[in-house]
Amino acid sequence: MPVTYFFGKGWDTDMDLCQMLPVSMRNEIPDNCETGLEEVRMRVGWPTELLYGDNSTRCLPKASQKDISETLNYLSGYSLYALASELRQGFFTAKGGHRVGICGRANPQNAQNTKAEDAGQIQGIVDVSGLNIRIAHERKDCAKKLMPYLRDGDNIHNTLILAKPGVGKTTYLRDCIRLISTGDRTHPGLKVSVVDERSEIAACYRGVPQNDLGPRVDVLDNCPKVKGMRMLLRAMSPQVIAVDELGGEEDFAAVFQILYSGSRILGTIHAENIDELSAKPYMEELLQQKKIGRFVVLSKDEKGRRSCAVYDQDCRRIC
Repeated sequence: MPVTYFFGKGWDTDMDLCQMLPVSMRNEIPDNCETGLEEVRMRVGWPTELLYGDNSTRCLPKASQKDISETLNYLSGYSLYALASELRQGFFTAKGGHRVGICGRANPQNAQNTKAEDAGQIQGIVDVSGLNIRIAHERKDCAKKLMPYLRDGDNIHNTLILAKPGVGKTTYLRDCIRLISTGDRTHPGLKVSVVDERSEIAACYRGVPQNDLGPRVDVLDNCPKVKGMRMLLRAMSPQVIAVDELGGEEDFAAVFQILYSGSRILGTIHAENIDELSAKPYMEELLQQKKIGRFVVLSKDEKGRRSCAVYDQDCRRIC
């Protein structure tokens, strides 16, 4: 039977919605609006939207440019300048682990004053006109019922978690890391090294993880996946390397290096099902060699309920 769970219960943060939004909107926030909240969308000149796990939406007043600036100040702790390196990528992580995506006018590097390899790179985003605040959720034990299928003796199978965007791959990955790192009565906790390229797994705030990943986890935050996987492999003697959103050729070249090094891989990838995964470039060799022992397919219904199905190395469903 597939395992089913629902993310939209509770509010795990030390920054509530009133502390995030501008003063002009705070009296308009409805009661109990934080339960099940997944995203807050602000666009200049349009109503601010609260988006929920059950696919419902609540609207607040229209956002002005001043509202956007005020919200950015609250979310950055009035230290937006200190987040310059993150903002070049179009997002930053706020206290509590919330990921704040920004849109506006991109400010490219000046080609005359920049090295050739850096010319055309984004220096930052100016005239910010839109925000997407993705609310950080820790759904502890959402992966607990699946752990017996991922275990391989005292270690784990090489595992990929599949889903479409927005279904919950990162939330599920985070709980797997915590359970594997902590261990249980019959399985020792494992050393897990995490490459957190977009600060979504550990949700580090000024270098300190805001999410509970367990006692045996080392996090390399805001680091490109390929470089991070190789750095951790050389430096941290990991039993498991965890990484979010594998996709490119270089990503899978690094994965192969991990698989032949004695470490296990725990990762996520954008794919709706096994057939879509099989059609992806760079997956053919992994599937033919049966290097991935478990595939977890995550889906979401119209009411926001998530279901998981587990497949083995032969792509046969076992749960």
